[in-house]
Amino acid sequence: MLPQTPSLLSRIRIVLCRPSHPGNIGAAARAMKTMGLAQLCLVSPKKFPHEDAEAMASGAFDVLGSAQVCDTLEEALAGCVLAIGTSTRQRDLQTALLTPHEAACQALSEAQAGKVAFVFGNETFGLSKEELARCQALMTIPANPEYSSLNLGAAVQVMAYELRRTAQAETFAQPELDAADLAEVERFYAHLEETLIRIGFLNPASPKRLMPKLRRLFSRTRLQREEINILRGMLSAMDSKNNGKH
Repeated sequence: MLPQTPSLLSRIRIVLCRPSHPGNIGAAARAMKTMGLAQLCLVSPKKFPHEDAEAMASGAFDVLGSAQVCDTLEEALAGCVLAIGTSTRQRDLQTALLTPHEAACQALSEAQAGKVAFVFGNETFGLSKEELARCQALMTIPANPEYSSLNLGAAVQVMAYELRRTAQAETFAQPELDAADLAEVERFYAHLEETLIRIGFLNPASPKRLMPKLRRLFSRTRLQREEINILRGMLSAMDSKNNGKH
């Protein structure tokens, strides 16, 4: 039996990367609580805990108090099967950007199999290329192109509202079974990069954009555990054969 709507929302994690202003953390916590979300994760916040965060939380102290603080995005995504990053820099990206509704539909469908994270970047610089590369899908909020600078707390509110509205209004097809979690996927990418360097296909001194392009390629497939095992088995066979050469 598939989880009911409240359970799906309970599997959504909001991740704020390197937030500069503690007030925005509190505003995000308030936005989450109003829409029934509870999992808040902070990656290297500049100031937290902080009285400004508590003031802006406006009563959402349970969400704020249970917020997990992590040193890296990898740690923040532990246990998730999908990460959806947010970006406004469409020119810099070579992948389609989802609308909030499309992102909500995908997230809630995948939440039937495991936890899903929405990743928001720093207020000034957004998500770095490395952080974006750890996301399997990207989303943008279609704001006024002449003034598209959306406050972090407001961005979280838009996405939290869309998640709740979509969860109440729609049903979701059951996702592929046994999806690999993001830690397993990252171990595969590390293994892939090591093997490509070892066989001479990737020059670590001049890697260019090979690994980001391979990440995009595999992200489109939504890898399952069995597929990860097959791919890593192939890499291990290549490693073994290469090591046997004289």
